[in-house]
Amino acid sequence: MPTLANQRILVTRSRHQASDLAAQLEALGAIPILIPTIEIVPPASFSALDAALTCLGTYDWLLFTSANAVEAFHRRAQFNHITQLAKKVAVIGPATLRAANAIGLTVDLVPPQYVAESLAAALLPEAPGKSFLLVRAAEARDVLPETLTAAGATVTIAEAYRNQVPADSIPALQQLFAQPETYPDAITFTSASTARNLFALLEAANLALPESILRASMGPITSQTLRDLGFPPHVEAAEPTLPALIQSLEVGLDSREKSERF
Repeated sequence: MPTLANQRILVTRSRHQASDLAAQLEALGAIPILIPTIEIVPPASFSALDAALTCLGTYDWLLFTSANAVEAFHRRAQFNHITQLAKKVAVIGPATLRAANAIGLTVDLVPPQYVAESLAAALLPEAPGKSFLLVRAAEARDVLPETLTAAGATVTIAEAYRNQVPADSIPALQQLFAQPETYPDAITFTSASTARNLFALLEAANLALPESILRASMGPITSQTLRDLGFPPHVEAAEPTLPALIQSLEVGLDSREKSERF
């Protein structure tokens, strides 16, 4: 029997990212429920990114901390007919690496752990006197630019997109949580934004998250956000990748089933 047979899993990723996770869950017998808690929209202004793109070749390093940043950067570079690139490229993890490779970028550095702290540490030897262009979301942690700046680098931050709460998810959540029989068995949180936004949507819908639903976190930053919200994760992925997240789900749901059985 598939490891996640008939398990109802709420996927909170943005619409364009949810299909990959849903397909992997379905392959293991799960029933994914796609209700996005974030949607990716353009930044309030492209001025910073456009200005950086005009002199892209002058930067020593081009940094990406998400696949969304890579895709938004690529669209804007095409719009501005930019072909010259920074001297080197660094990304935060395997999903961002795949996105960079997909648009033809050669990536020079991927940190050993897929979090901003590890990327900053890996870049520290490069920092003194070097210039970095960080392409990211409008709302993001400042660990990376602050660490590099403190080490003597010049860091330019260019907002390429922003996360928005999709209001049309409220009726879908109201239907999902209408009665215990329709509750999901687990919820996946793939970023701090998906966690914050789900609880914002639940509050707007006048709903509370049942404690019985397994909360699965993609990584330490997401887990800390859940703890700050008063709902610590039941399981956390060993590394911030979809296979690791799914493995944590399998372990968590299997443990819960065994405890209920005995």
